Amino acid sequence: MVQVVAGIIERHGRILVCRRTATQSHALQWEFPGGKVEPGETPEQALARELEEELDIQGATGLEITRYEYTYPGKNPILLIFFRVESFRGEPRNLIFQEMRRELPGNLPALNFVEGDTKFIQALAYTGSYDISDHHGRSEPE
Repeated sequence: MVQVVAGIIERHGRILVCRRTATQSHALQWEFPGGKVEPGETPEQALARELEEELDIQGATGLEITRYEYTYPGKNPILLIFFRVESFRGEPRNLIFQEMRRELPGNLPALNFVEGDTKFIQALAYTGSYDISDHHGRSEPE
């Protein structure tokens, strides 16, 4: 199964979000920076590589917040892995996106996000918590 990492970069209560370009898949939709885990990479290595490629920051590290499977219509399932980025070198700058900005968690549902991120965004916006597990501690309902 393809694994996709997403970096949650928070500063002063606002989260960095990025808007895809018109020529990318999921055109002009918002997402968290990150991307596919390449063969031979760990999710942590992919996070650091993707954030360097997309935001020009180096050595990004973070703690895994949650993971869950998502299936886009007509596609194979993917495993989304969300990390709270805790340290990096440099200042994020936009290298590949249409637009990049920081938003309050409660504002995220108003943006047109890629569908796979919706579950995470809803939990973050409405509970104020990164924990999206159910009462049994699992990310997916039974």
